[in-house]
Amino acid sequence: MAHAIHSMHIDLCPGYMGICDKMDPVEGRMLLQYIRSVNFNGSAGTGVMFNENGDAPGRYDIFQYQISNVTNPGYRVIGQWTNHLRLNEDEMQWNGGDVRIPDSVCSFPCEPGERKKMVKGVPCCWHCELCDGYQYQLDEFNCDTCPMDMRPLVNRTGCRPTPIIKLEWSSPWAIIPVFLAILGILATSGCICTFIRFNDSPIVRASGRELSYVLLTGIFLIYLITFLMIAEPSSGVCASRRMLLGLGMCISYSAMLTKTNRIYRIFEQGKVAVSPPKFISPGSQLVITFILISVQVLAVFIWFGVDPPHTIIDYEEQKPPNPEFARGVLKCDMSDLSLILCLSWSIVLMITCTVYAIKSRGVPETFNEAKPIGFTMYTTCIVWLAFVPIFFGTAQSTEKMFIQTTTLTVSMSLSATVSLGMLYIPKVYVIIFHPEQNVQKRKRSLKAVVQAVTISSIKEKEKTNGAKMVPDRSQ
Repeated sequence: MAHAIHSMHIDLCPGYMGICDKMDPVEGRMLLQYIRSVNFNGSAGTGVMFNENGDAPGRYDIFQYQISNVTNPGYRVIGQWTNHLRLNEDEMQWNGGDVRIPDSVCSFPCEPGERKKMVKGVPCCWHCELCDGYQYQLDEFNCDTCPMDMRPLVNRTGCRPTPIIKLEWSSPWAIIPVFLAILGILATSGCICTFIRFNDSPIVRASGRELSYVLLTGIFLIYLITFLMIAEPSSGVCASRRMLLGLGMCISYSAMLTKTNRIYRIFEQGKVAVSPPKFISPGSQLVITFILISVQVLAVFIWFGVDPPHTIIDYEEQKPPNPEFARGVLKCDMSDLSLILCLSWSIVLMITCTVYAIKSRGVPETFNEAKPIGFTMYTTCIVWLAFVPIFFGTAQSTEKMFIQTTTLTVSMSLSATVSLGMLYIPKVYVIIFHPEQNVQKRKRSLKAVVQAVTISSIKEKEKTNGAKMVPDRSQ
């Protein structure tokens, strides 16, 4: 108060040492201004002053806890605060012996690809979060997901196009199917050429030349589909896949079904009458076969009209957690379901043919091809039963297209190889290496064939019942 009144007295009555009339009465507001403006050293030698808010400035000693090999651990004065900071940097010590003063900030700037997540209640502090997955840094505070056909840059500051891949001819997934298909095409072509060269030989005639050529054509198309499944997808390739994927199998199993059905009807008819059943001539057999094939062809053309073939790029099939390995897969617009539907008619023919092969298993081997067809169908069913779980079990794999394409083409090649090996390779072997066996055998009438079948059935029954059969010597 004295310092303030003294300063005010000097200002109002300069040079006058007595009582100043101008200071009576003393106004409180004027005195308050002088009180806030005082600045002098007190008895302790420290300054006395007030800030603009009327508060006395703080006076602090600043300590730092230091651990040294020279002195004992403890706090050490490194500076003071009296209205402003005074630090003795030479006396300061930092973790690890670093002499550089650390930055005095709450949060450091975020790196590229990181967004700021603000700390609630502390406007100058934040946490840096990396934009993960397929996200990129949209702005300082937000991440956004890249479009479906793109993936983030390495520093996640933007997006880049996802590479497009397809099944390559040099891929291990393609080499094995192509190798099997080439062997199958060579073997099938050899069989066709042999049958054409020896078209009038007894073995070729006995095998049913017309249906044999149809069946061999179907086997050839089954092998051929491997190359279409691996070829680079385009509208033409996709259309060919739709047409030939089920057509080859349909042709093969239609021909085999017609054969087994003919054998079954002949011997079933022979049990009740000597007259042959209808539609067993070669021309009738071809008509039945082409009717069965036309169902597949008609269904495919309807599919063309409803949904024209085209290519798509699937970005979901190979989209692992790490976007660096993301790839778009170029393929035809055939889903797993549509692919199975494309093969469904062939599967129906295959199952029906197997049923007739089982029914005809009791027919004597010397009269027909029922047993080789039966073995062919049993083996084919096993191949396709193994195919189904593998095909659908890989639906969630990142290499789904490659595994499914390989599985499908190998299964088809195996089924074609089974048919070729069971039905035609033995005939070609006899024609080429044992021509002495390629001779006309004694013809049997339908009645004699039926009697032989009847006697064979009676023998089986007598054997089962434990009774002996007395042959009829009059015949």
